[in-house]
Amino acid sequence: MPQLRAAITGIHGYVPDYVLTNDELATMVETNDEWITSRTGIKERHILKGENQGTSVMATKAIEGLLEKTNTDPANIDLIICATVTPDLVFPATANIIANNIGAVNSFSYDLQAACSGFMYALNTGAKFIESGTYKKVVIIGADKMSSIVDYTDRTTCIIFGDGAGAVLLEPTEDENGIMDAILKSDGSGEKHLHQKAGGSRRPASTETLENKEHFVYQEGSAVFKFAVTNMADVSEEVMKRNNLTGDDISFLVPHQANKRIIDATARRMGVGEEKVMLNIQKYGNTTNGTIPLCLHDYENQLKKGDNLIFAAFGGGFTWGATWVKWAYDPK
Repeated sequence: MPQLRAAITGIHGYVPDYVLTNDELATMVETNDEWITSRTGIKERHILKGENQGTSVMATKAIEGLLEKTNTDPANIDLIICATVTPDLVFPATANIIANNIGAVNSFSYDLQAACSGFMYALNTGAKFIESGTYKKVVIIGADKMSSIVDYTDRTTCIIFGDGAGAVLLEPTEDENGIMDAILKSDGSGEKHLHQKAGGSRRPASTETLENKEHFVYQEGSAVFKFAVTNMADVSEEVMKRNNLTGDDISFLVPHQANKRIIDATARRMGVGEEKVMLNIQKYGNTTNGTIPLCLHDYENQLKKGDNLIFAAFGGGFTWGATWVKWAYDPK
């Protein structure tokens, strides 16, 4: 029998309307546009405003757009996996809420948490359900409302993050396209450098944790930068080498949008010119699990069937990895 592969057959993204520019941030914390841009490449980010507006709001809109574009009946979806670090609630899973919102009455759904690498972890998890023949329509979502866990008096973190969501549809294919290979890694010793101190079972919410601002992202920027530059580049090169790919074979690098300097270092290691690097960090900042699918959404019309893509990500944990994807459809 021909080998089944999981192919991305559709992509859609969503970001909220409100745009938080570097100039506006400069009125909130000691910084300026030049300082932010030179260090991160970010010019603006989108923020989800309003009461009772959680990650599921953005994810639902992204999937509704995906289903419309691919002419997919939500009742035919078998599985929904939501990669997020900002779930609406501790439980139920945000994926459960999303499934109900879109009318995916025959799916089962769950959340997956691997910080900024979560979308890629979820993508490869969903692919295995397709490859095994268990399911035929799997939706993978990367979505985060990072503004809900960012301290806007801390200029080391508030300049980086934005809110957004992206979703892909995975379906089986027997041709030579689809998710071809992946290397996924983690190292729990990285916890001390990038984490949220309170809100979990180790340190539940209390008056003390709130007063100490322990429910926000904590990051030791220098340590995270060094680890990310080395490991995101290494794993991207590794997945290429074991599949006999060179920079000339790659149509696009699709990197997690954390910092332009990290992205540039990864591209150099792969031998990929900047014209082959998907970049939208200047518009959205780091949307955590949303970055890779939002890149695909923005560049969809430039992709052709058979294009070789390398997805690369790095996140807290530490988590990191790279995935080789052969694009499965031409521009629509």
